[in-house]
Amino acid sequence: MFRIGRAGVGAAAAAVGGGVAYLYVTDSRAGVHKYITAPLMRQVLDAEQAHGAAIFALKHGVCPVDRGTDSSVLEIELWGKRVSNPIGLAAGFDKNAEAVDGLFGLGFGLVEVGSITPLAQEGNARPRVFRAAEHEAVVNRMGLPNCGAEESGARLRSRFWRLVAAQSKRQGATVAEVAGASNRSGVEGRLLGVNVSKGKGADSASFDDYVRGLQSVGRYADYVVINVSCPNVRNMGAGTDAAVLGRTVAAVVAARNAMAGFRPAVVLKIGPDSDVQQLRAVAQVALDSRVDGIIATNTTRQRPASAGSEGDAAAFAEEGGLSGAPLRDAALATTREMYRLTQGRIPIIGCGGIRTASDALAFARAGASCVQVYTGMVYDGPGLAREIKDGVAQQLKGRRWADVVGSDHRCD
Repeated sequence: MFRIGRAGVGAAAAAVGGGVAYLYVTDSRAGVHKYITAPLMRQVLDAEQAHGAAIFALKHGVCPVDRGTDSSVLEIELWGKRVSNPIGLAAGFDKNAEAVDGLFGLGFGLVEVGSITPLAQEGNARPRVFRAAEHEAVVNRMGLPNCGAEESGARLRSRFWRLVAAQSKRQGATVAEVAGASNRSGVEGRLLGVNVSKGKGADSASFDDYVRGLQSVGRYADYVVINVSCPNVRNMGAGTDAAVLGRTVAAVVAARNAMAGFRPAVVLKIGPDSDVQQLRAVAQVALDSRVDGIIATNTTRQRPASAGSEGDAAAFAEEGGLSGAPLRDAALATTREMYRLTQGRIPIIGCGGIRTASDALAFARAGASCVQVYTGMVYDGPGLAREIKDGVAQQLKGRRWADVVGSDHRCD
């Protein structure tokens, strides 16, 4: 009879143990990422260094993945396309479209890259990102650093055709057939967005950079976001002047409509600090121009009332846009008001301070067809998407996300 010696048993046990350990640490749901890795990165690295390390890991595939399955109650339809879940990643994380595959691997239904300007730019001087941990917030004045539309566009184009070629080979279909039927994300049930902005040298009232951005990357994005609300750029006249906004959105929509072949959805990203009158003007522009969606909201220059009395005072004293938990109420209120003003006719993407399933559902009830996170990942790590998805599915208790959207307004 064949016998396994002690050394063989030890080797087998080590192999099994190593395999189990590998499956654990490479699963985004593993507690080690939330309770050890994320806090350690915050302790050892400054905010921008930690962000760079995360992008490196995601880009090179040395990152965890979401091994869960999206519940059918999370499925939505957006711009005529099926999306497996309504949890997205906001722009600003992957500014240069370097880590798209890794980010989809974390389980997001939508991934938005950028913001991208026509030409490469360095952004503002460092330091330019500051954590406010007691408030679970971040202040940044990055100034839209990115490699420019040409390089990002080439990267997105190469990725799309690589995925299409692989699918064509598996399905036994032509590349053209697969490309025509595929989302630009290259992943079934997921959407890829590209956020475009204007460069620092552009005229405040000009819309040329937005049109150039659309023309450079639009063919490789399921949706293109017009960023008119970044608080760290001073030449965005469309963010404060309704007439400039109207001309800008109309020009981008016209440029999209003139595209041959595939045409992305056009989405407008607005800020959280507008009053009702200003939001009414934005809503009218969106309706008149027939934009396909609105993101509510960008970061804010406002600071919480407790900013001067907490340990986060130094971070809050820095100039820049505030994101995270203190932004939640303003973003939620803006989402609710935009849904009311547009009468639910334009899909709204809620963004700002969303970190839990309860947060996500609050935005859905206020009118958000889907939501985006970002700062929550700084504090909770790469398992945030899966954590929110599982929590939402549990709290829905058999209902569907789509049935909840706008329900606050139906109770009025």
